[in-house]
Amino acid sequence: MITSTVVIQAAQNLSDKENIFVGYTTTKKIGKAHIRNRTRRRLRAAVRELFLQHAHAGYTYVLIGRYNTAECPFEKLKKDLKWGLKKLHTTTQSETENDGQIS
Repeated sequence: MITSTVVIQAAQNLSDKENIFVGYTTTKKIGKAHIRNRTRRRLRAAVRELFLQHAHAGYTYVLIGRYNTAECPFEKLKKDLKWGLKKLHTTTQSETENDGQIS
């Protein structure tokens, strides 16, 4: 799921259905080391505040920082992350419900 401040990818973890795993990716495209580090720190802080309420157990998430993640207002980052998680799980639930049906 792509938002204006972060890209969220998720995969169901079949071996561990009780825990939530999170990985962070920042590339050299978004800036020098200090910008990539700030981006990762901000993503970790947003995850600490939001994931217990909005993430689903049994999933592995990868958060990819974008060019403006380090500079955007923190509330916008949290709002985008929450929206992306909601949209992502709405999409994955509808896909799993349609797996057994022939269209």
